[in-house]
Amino acid sequence: MLELEGVHGAYGEIKAVRGLDLQMGPGETVALVGRNGAGKTTTLRLIAGVLEPTQGDVRWLGGSIVDLPPEARVEKGIVLVPEGRGMFPGLTVEENLRMGAYWRKPKPRELKEGLDEVYGLMPRLSERRRQAAGSLSGGEQQMLAVGRGLMSDPRVLLFDEPSLGLSPAMVGSLYELLHELKERKVAFVLVEQYVQLALELCDKAIGLNKGEVVVSGSAAEVVASGRLTDVYMGGSELESELEEELQELGVVG
Repeated sequence: MLELEGVHGAYGEIKAVRGLDLQMGPGETVALVGRNGAGKTTTLRLIAGVLEPTQGDVRWLGGSIVDLPPEARVEKGIVLVPEGRGMFPGLTVEENLRMGAYWRKPKPRELKEGLDEVYGLMPRLSERRRQAAGSLSGGEQQMLAVGRGLMSDPRVLLFDEPSLGLSPAMVGSLYELLHELKERKVAFVLVEQYVQLALELCDKAIGLNKGEVVVSGSAAEVVASGRLTDVYMGGSELESELEEELQELGVVG
């Protein structure tokens, strides 16, 4: 369904991604793990069309989309849920959700069905549907960002650090939602700071270090390979939280 073949991405002279390959089929889930600056967010931007590759190809359903702008990729079902949520704080929850469906001009019945589905997945949003998005808690705003992505009728969702800044309780709620999406065969690529949670959730994993793939395969294979130390070493010492997670996975310590 989605393929990256030898993709390079750069910001001016800074080479952020080098020779990345990725393949995922319908309903598959992929975790991108690595240190800050490893190229994870850049990879999502390359897929979403926010950044144009300097080399290589991005393919969707067998055809190249490397020249398509972001809005055309959204129409094909490739939807980015960015870090920072990017919502309209002065609009209500429901108005923000409706904005997610704007590009496809749904009929009233289709729009209602989409809203009902999102509210069914996230009852808290239903309770706050008339509330201004800017008045929501951080966790609720993240849920709204996911809901808005779902309103775009995605074939694959691109999550960039969805748990960033959330309380432990809200991280738990977020991952319950991600598990539900996986059960519903919604494909997604997940960039996540909580390594263990991401690897337990996703079918496949790619470990990046300084823009290059260090290890890839099924999530179980990546854990068993012992190469996650290579993914996170090579700079300053591991942050204690990540180190603890890697120890729990039996990779370090």
